[in-house]
Amino acid sequence: MHMYNILVVDDEKEITDAIEVYLRNQNYHVFKAYDGKEALEIFEKEAIHLVIIDIMMPRLDGTSTTIKIREKSTVPIIMLSAKSEDMDKIWGLNIGADDYITKPFNPMELLARVNSNLRRYTSYSNPTVMKENTIKIGGVELNDESKEVLIDGEGVKVTPLEYKILYLLMNHPNRVFSIEEIYEKVWKEPAYNPDTVTVHIRRIREKIEINPKEPKYLKVVWGIGYKFEQ
Repeated sequence: MHMYNILVVDDEKEITDAIEVYLRNQNYHVFKAYDGKEALEIFEKEAIHLVIIDIMMPRLDGTSTTIKIREKSTVPIIMLSAKSEDMDKIWGLNIGADDYITKPFNPMELLARVNSNLRRYTSYSNPTVMKENTIKIGGVELNDESKEVLIDGEGVKVTPLEYKILYLLMNHPNRVFSIEEIYEKVWKEPAYNPDTVTVHIRRIREKIEINPKEPKYLKVVWGIGYKFEQ
């Protein structure tokens, strides 16, 4: 069993301690930080596989920290936000978090989210099938061997989730997938947080479309879902 390093960042010590207990019981190795600056210092030094981070923190808040981590890494980031901060979680996903969980949270749900994010991340980082597998539609090219996305020949940085959504849609061009269907196929679990799909699609559009407001490839079919147009 791989020993994963998880960085837990929250200025409330009781919360980081509680999360540490749950994660340790699952054989995860835990690093704790109480603000964003401390989190980034640990992130620089240690091989971190997943980050759980609170939005509201002193010195450097969760969103700024997420932006900084995303400049260097595509590790899964789960944001913690209080129930009332609904806009915050959408904002958190916009700037690069993969998932969110609202406080107060159920420990089982937190562990489920950690496990599914790690599972996706590791299957993305170590593709088992090594075959020449390139999908090209218009100017968008996806190489499933190197997990690279090229737009008109230029490489674009995508997170593992963005890659998997693109791969699903490009593998079935012109087929419309509902948001729930995309969530279930990519996240491989029931659609807990389907609004994350919309945000990830918006991020993909910003990376692959010349004009994200008038997409050429990633089209929305109102009331149904999304498709990749050939």
